[in-house]
Amino acid sequence: MALSPDSEEAHGKPEMEVKEAAQTAREYLANLFAEEEITNVGLEEVVFDDVSNEWRITIGFSRPWNRQNALRRLSEARSYKVVCINDESGNVTSLKDRLLAASN
Repeated sequence: MALSPDSEEAHGKPEMEVKEAAQTAREYLANLFAEEEITNVGLEEVVFDDVSNEWRITIGFSRPWNRQNALRRLSEARSYKVVCINDESGNVTSLKDRLLAASN
């Protein structure tokens, strides 16, 4: 279920605010990928799953090798990661690739 910053769940409001979950995800990625010098970090998607009680935050960013390849394609490729965060503890529980469907 996608949430807007002001929405509430039918079973009650999640413990974390949307902005807090997004900030946790951004900080986690920034620390994890610090040596890769990622750039253009941006929030792409926010989902709260009330069954698993976790946030799924998709963050997009560019890596140095994406910028080098972009010179040939005119647009910069991006990587997308889904950071899963336990709502009660605020701890990151997993990091997954977010694969996009190929566009024609």
